[in-house]
Amino acid sequence: MRIAVVGATGLVGQEILRVMEERAIEFSDLFLVASPKSVGQKIKFKGKEYAIKGMQEVCDMGVDIAIFSAGGNTSLEWAPKFAEKGTIVIDNSSAWRMDPTKKLVVPEINGNVLQAEDKIIANPNCSTIQMVMALAPLHAKYKIKRIVVSTYQSVTGTGKDAVQQMMEERQGIANGMKVYPHKIDMNALPHIDSFLDNGYTKEEMKMVNETRKILGDQNIGVTSTTVRIPTIGGHSEAVNVEFYHEFDLKDVRAILEKAEGVVVQDDVKNNVYPMPINSHGRDEVFVGRLRRDESQPKTLNMWIVSDNLRKGAATNAVQIAQYLMEQDLVPVS
Repeated sequence: MRIAVVGATGLVGQEILRVMEERAIEFSDLFLVASPKSVGQKIKFKGKEYAIKGMQEVCDMGVDIAIFSAGGNTSLEWAPKFAEKGTIVIDNSSAWRMDPTKKLVVPEINGNVLQAEDKIIANPNCSTIQMVMALAPLHAKYKIKRIVVSTYQSVTGTGKDAVQQMMEERQGIANGMKVYPHKIDMNALPHIDSFLDNGYTKEEMKMVNETRKILGDQNIGVTSTTVRIPTIGGHSEAVNVEFYHEFDLKDVRAILEKAEGVVVQDDVKNNVYPMPINSHGRDEVFVGRLRRDESQPKTLNMWIVSDNLRKGAATNAVQIAQYLMEQDLVPVS
């Protein structure tokens, strides 16, 4: 198995390598790819140093799997070129998610849609992944009618420069660098990605469209407000979900407790509920504050937290690769 990690020097790329090591992903060759300015730089992985290579060089090698985390423009240009060489591309950008010819996959929910001929596979948006992980088993039981979600997203979702901006603001350092249009420390920005003509941001519409595609139901009503907050460790979401069928809270809790990859933390008497500080570095999706919406029937409120760099990005991508290997869907070169 010859594996490439594209965008290996970024936050998600580094996390992909950590997850690969933790999950003991087997490979005969590993190729790390980054921007031209990083070529030649060395990264240590499992006690061995790997030199960063250029995109064209690794593309020409015809590796078996390439996990991309280098931005949408890079994916649009290079994913088809890798695919032409027979490589299976697992792409972490938004480039291919809504392409009707590409699968959008969370392995625990819809890994079974993958087939050997899938050469470009889309990894969903981080906020979408953690939400559907909690909602999918409930949708199967009660059928979702409408979702209202507000997110509280970590600066790690923007990248290294955003983390640096927050830390420097916290230390009172003014170097002129501004990833965000406003100060982020001790602030909340209702602005993630660019604004669209309908007044929503791209991030908000990703949650709308991706949720429907992953759950396989275009009739679900979804509305979203996404907010960037000065935290590190994970994204949080307040989710209000209306079902077609009535539910019992005990049953909801039992369903979530049995769901793969989901951990229920819901003991408010003892101040137990999900928080990003506790999700940091973990792969699970944490769910709590389970309660009925008393303003209308068949409606549930819940609080969902997960490490956006892990299950929201790196872990999900590596899980897709694992699934492909386990199902013998990778034609090894």
